Amino acid sequence: MDVLAEALRVSGARGALGVVLKAGGSWGLWLDSSPAAALHVVSRGTMWLHVPGGKPLEVQAGDAVLLAPGTAHGIAGGTRTAMGSCDREATAQALTDGTALHLGSAPAETEVLVLRYEQDPEVSTPVFTSLVGPVHVTSRENTRLSMVVSLLTAELADPQTGTTAAVNSIVDLLLVQFVRVWLARHPESHSGSWLGALRDPVVRDALERLHARPEHPWTTESLATATAVSRTTLSRRFRSALGQTPGAYLTQWRMDLASVRLRDTDEPVESISGAVGYASPHAFSRAFRRARGAPPGEYRVRVRAEAGAWPRLLP
Repeated sequence: MDVLAEALRVSGARGALGVVLKAGGSWGLWLDSSPAAALHVVSRGTMWLHVPGGKPLEVQAGDAVLLAPGTAHGIAGGTRTAMGSCDREATAQALTDGTALHLGSAPAETEVLVLRYEQDPEVSTPVFTSLVGPVHVTSRENTRLSMVVSLLTAELADPQTGTTAAVNSIVDLLLVQFVRVWLARHPESHSGSWLGALRDPVVRDALERLHARPEHPWTTESLATATAVSRTTLSRRFRSALGQTPGAYLTQWRMDLASVRLRDTDEPVESISGAVGYASPHAFSRAFRRARGAPPGEYRVRVRAEAGAWPRLLP
């Protein structure tokens, strides 16, 4: 079980190309906070990232920078450039016809690929929120990421059959590379961070087992036995890494799985309750109401009505 891959799959983490920016002269763009994580890849020239309370960050050609959801920020051609608001009409047009969004004056000296990553709002596993502060990766620091960026740039420069599918896959691969970089940079960071918890071999082993068999009647003692540590050690390290007990985490994961199934499938509640480890629909309904504020049937009706454009994640 690759616990990161499973968490990304269930959380519906998906990437998409926002727009290609081509800028020259004096230019700047302010981007309001968004529920999606933002990734800026500089394929040519230099960009400066501005985050409130921080110093401007220079991002050069071949570099990329990832910002956590809800991070308002600006991108510009300089450290003191005035930044205007996003022209939503021009951006929508660029997205529709696949053309670049031009800023500043011609000729363009800088090219930036603006991407975004969204997470299913019904899933509470905090993958993206672990990425505190801008994560800046240079082309010299990570050769794999540099290769992925080069592949993405080449696909966009010369669109062919299947380019849309290729770009979507490359964008997802970029996220995995950024997570790897983050883990490598924070080898001792466990406390309160889901990604950081993966650095602790005991906690990671426990998470892999919980994710692989959420329907199993796990107890802290049986999970400790499976991971070859004492119950006291598992409880201490799990709480230190994630701020909750193994049992609380398992309940949260089960509710995430159930929420997605209720919204995206027509499975009866009885079937879903067994699939996520509850012996009876009544026990499942009681636990689900505590976690989501509504019984499963009522939740299914409401969340489907609110789902809007979010895609069905399960067949």
